[in-house]
Amino acid sequence: MTIEFTKYHGLGNDFILIDNRDTPEPLITPDRAIALCDRHFGIGADGVIFALPGQENTDYTMRIFNSDGSEPEMCGNGIRCLARFLAELEGGETPGHSYRIHTLAGTISPEIEEEGRVRVDMGKPQLLAQEIPTTLTDANGKAIAQPLEVGGQIWTVTCVSMGNPHCITFVEDAEAIALADLGPQFEHHPVFPQRTNTEFIEIVKHNYLKMRVWERGAGATLACGTGACATVVAGVLNGKCDRQTTVELPGGCLDIHWSAENGRVYMTGPAEAVFRGKI
Repeated sequence: MTIEFTKYHGLGNDFILIDNRDTPEPLITPDRAIALCDRHFGIGADGVIFALPGQENTDYTMRIFNSDGSEPEMCGNGIRCLARFLAELEGGETPGHSYRIHTLAGTISPEIEEEGRVRVDMGKPQLLAQEIPTTLTDANGKAIAQPLEVGGQIWTVTCVSMGNPHCITFVEDAEAIALADLGPQFEHHPVFPQRTNTEFIEIVKHNYLKMRVWERGAGATLACGTGACATVVAGVLNGKCDRQTTVELPGGCLDIHWSAENGRVYMTGPAEAVFRGKI
């Protein structure tokens, strides 16, 4: 079977997008996704995203297989790419047009903006330990500024779920972090029963943060949208940043706003098509 795809990236976090609207199940298996994501022997990507039929009164359903074959609940950069991909499939982009996308993290609503940017209502962050999940504190408690031993040192961490788990720690110099060494140790730490994404954050100003990320199931990536959202939530909870903050990732910047009025997090950033092909 021949399958057409489009390669997209959001700040360097890259994905293979597949039109899967005619069937509710992904057209390829997790093992096939691993092979396609291989940067030497495949197309190369951080994950494969499927645009499936909507369910539960949504326009479409989004599913993702990471480059290791695991399936995350959501992906912030990925859903921006999906929004532009859907606009392409529907015949062209209309600024102001929005979609209701069913994900494993609930319904997410991206809106097309000018110049290839997409604004996404990411919903409300989840802060209870049982929601993340983590055993760092009591199930109904919040894991804010908690000590955690990783790599022979104590880190002060805050845990947030944006539909997927995040562990955020603030550091003096994000570039100095040995990401390839520390990332897997955080990801697989026993206090995170479903593993975790990990963000190392350097505070530049109260409205500007630098972030490096180790993504659960994908490793070091150039950007993580849900991670940027979780980071601003953690920053506000710890008094380290404003509710409206720019997060600089290795691949570029995202604008994040955690609304004080409705408690929802809004992410705005680019998504760009790279090339199209057939497999």
